[in-house]
Amino acid sequence: MIVNVHQFVQWKEEGTAIAVLTAWDYLSAQMVNAGGADIVLVGDSMAMPVIGHETTLPITLDEMIYHAKMVRRAIKNTLVVVDLPFLSYQTSLEAALMSAGRVLKETGAQAVKMEGGHASMVEKIAATVQVGIPVMGHVGLTPQSVYQFGSFRKQGKSDEDAKRILGEAIALEKAGVFAIVLEHIPADLAHKISQRMTIPTIGIGAGPDCDGQVLVTSDLLGLSDWQPPFAKPYVNLREQGITAIQQFCENVHGHKF
Repeated sequence: MIVNVHQFVQWKEEGTAIAVLTAWDYLSAQMVNAGGADIVLVGDSMAMPVIGHETTLPITLDEMIYHAKMVRRAIKNTLVVVDLPFLSYQTSLEAALMSAGRVLKETGAQAVKMEGGHASMVEKIAATVQVGIPVMGHVGLTPQSVYQFGSFRKQGKSDEDAKRILGEAIALEKAGVFAIVLEHIPADLAHKISQRMTIPTIGIGAGPDCDGQVLVTSDLLGLSDWQPPFAKPYVNLREQGITAIQQFCENVHGHKF
């Protein structure tokens, strides 16, 4: 079945949970596609485990497009969503439209994701949707705002912040997003938002009551040397890989290979 954005409301109505994983190149995309992911996200999160930055902020639009091209070559039927990176869309409505348009034209991806739900961002997202570009929203912990938050800490713990995040989610739905990521917020708040929305919510560190869940694939596979507290590794490929490399090096040094 070829996945497209029109199926999301139907999935929510049917209670069909949505599995989302990230990919950053042809090989990782092949793996998540073969594993049955419903959506493949080319996330700017790759800036940290893949490229080596301390935050997601340094990655550029050209770099996102470069990686998205590799991912798209491996994906045939699954929806590919690409993060718009920091400062590629926040500065103006024109910047948002051009950046989103470049992603679709140059990579073959079918949608983009933008962070934030304040009034200025809602305006940009609405305009992007109106020109025919599907947009996924993202509220709660928005990593591109890490310096404003002070750290990658949980959001929405106070009544005021929870009310703000709920309001942002409602505004994004009205703006036309087809789904919305809820990152690192209390489970009861995620449940409340999910019950209020007619579009699916995709949780990450937001409890079990969202309509879908997303993980960074390098975290799922245990490849990273650091993981956020809400990540769930299903295997430790980092340790297994290092052990295999050590064995190879020992064999070579011992003239056994």
